[in-house]
Amino acid sequence: MAITVNWSITDMTHVDSDGGVIKAYWSCVANSDGDPSYSAQNQGKIICTYDASAPGYIPYASLTENDVLGWVWDSMATDDVTAAEAKAAQEANVTARVQNEVNAAATTESGVPW
Repeated sequence: MAITVNWSITDMTHVDSDGGVIKAYWSCVANSDGDPSYSAQNQGKIICTYDASAPGYIPYASLTENDVLGWVWDSMATDDVTAAEAKAAQEANVTARVQNEVNAAATTESGVPW
């Protein structure tokens, strides 16, 4: 049995005049491949500030999901936790929740022995 984790941007709010993104909604979902399958999800939103004149500015129409996911992971960083560590912690959380469901289902069975 394997558990896969997928990140996605589920919605964004942007300013029409200059394409600046002001909100991005994200989801981190873990799924097991067994039968039955189990899943767990963490989700949230980030509030974005932007400067349309900045050199690295990317307008809404030119963004990729990976661009915005990078913003999400960067927003999770703190003085003590890097963006990569925060991303890994989210993934570990949903993976552990799915594994707990798989383990709970594996410890009981119904039926008769004959």
